[in-house]
Amino acid sequence: MTSMKKILLGAVAASAISLPAWAQDTIKVGVLHSLSGTMAISETTLKDTVLMMIDEQNAKGGLLGKQLEAVVVDPASDWPLFAEKARELLTVQDVDVIFGCWTSVSRKSVLPVIEELNGLLFYPVQYEGEESSKNVFYTGAAPNQQAIPATDYFLDELGVEKFALLGTDYVYPRTTNNILQAYLKSKGIPESDIFINYTPFGHSDWSKIVSDVKALGADGKKVGVISTINGDANIGFYKELAAQGISAEDIPVVAFSVGEEELSGLDTSNLVGHLAAWNYFESAESPENEAFVAKWKERMGQDRVTNDPMEATYIGFNMWVDAVEEAGTTDVGAVSDAMIGQTHPNLTGSSAEMLPNHHLTKPVLIGEIRADGQFDIISETDPVPGDAWTDYLPESAVLTSDWKDLDCGMYNTETKTCVQIKSNY
Repeated sequence: MTSMKKILLGAVAASAISLPAWAQDTIKVGVLHSLSGTMAISETTLKDTVLMMIDEQNAKGGLLGKQLEAVVVDPASDWPLFAEKARELLTVQDVDVIFGCWTSVSRKSVLPVIEELNGLLFYPVQYEGEESSKNVFYTGAAPNQQAIPATDYFLDELGVEKFALLGTDYVYPRTTNNILQAYLKSKGIPESDIFINYTPFGHSDWSKIVSDVKALGADGKKVGVISTINGDANIGFYKELAAQGISAEDIPVVAFSVGEEELSGLDTSNLVGHLAAWNYFESAESPENEAFVAKWKERMGQDRVTNDPMEATYIGFNMWVDAVEEAGTTDVGAVSDAMIGQTHPNLTGSSAEMLPNHHLTKPVLIGEIRADGQFDIISETDPVPGDAWTDYLPESAVLTSDWKDLDCGMYNTETKTCVQIKSNY
């Protein structure tokens, strides 16, 4: 062997030895959030949140003696692309866990892939319920932790008599509004006093719809809007409310998909008094939230706000870390078993617990929009256990989910059988 070859081989060997162990053996964390397209307004922040959590965990020494490595992909607000990117994360990148999705249609697109390949998905956004997968942990709100309490607030506190259910045209708004329509009828609201309208993603011309909502109150009855409008369509909707001179006193709006991040791009002066229902607001007062907000602003800048899906990401990530440490492995089955019963402080002053149905306990907060784009918290409950299946649809009322004792996400309590269904998305 020539001396030159010896020198080159020695240099290669030395460089390999000098590399830290984690560079060759990391725990890969998939990040599956839209960084472009109509949902980027909401999802980019969640990508940034996961990266912050990974950096913080690595600064603590990593996990199981390894560093965490983020693998970020952009499904670009394209629902079939979510499935493709999920498959890429699991088969090409070989990630150990995925944090991702916002809309339910993106989650439904990913679900068959996650189940086929036995992946693990943490889903951090409020959704319509009616689902419980062994491979998914739902850290956002189920309907009984957001939609139903918000409707009760309209009925009991604001005296709303007519309801406009406005949503983006996909599975989350449609299913949520089916539940709310049944719930309102059970409360004595006639079907004729329930107006339902759906618009495409990115919808911008709201003049006729807002006019129609305004006309609902022509008979003198109090009208309220329950909004499941998603993404940047909210910008046009709220601008049209202001353009038509509709105040929160005239027709209050309670939104399920509008938080601090979405309001940061709006002139909120005309939106003061309108509402949102979440499980967290940046204005929550607790030591945990003070620390979280400070870390976020130090990393991202003082103008960047926090929001509810960020808290859900924070809780899910920390529970996953604790479950991995308890299991001593990133194996999906072992981690899933260890996840049930995990507790972690939330950011509003209480504690979250992961239930056997893969949903969290969460407090319900009603917030009122302030001129600065933040929320005054005007109503807050103790933590509420999330329901995978609603009590207000007959076909769902007999179902329960229990992955601990029943090993079933869709157990019929009348027939005492586990129903197995295939997703058609």
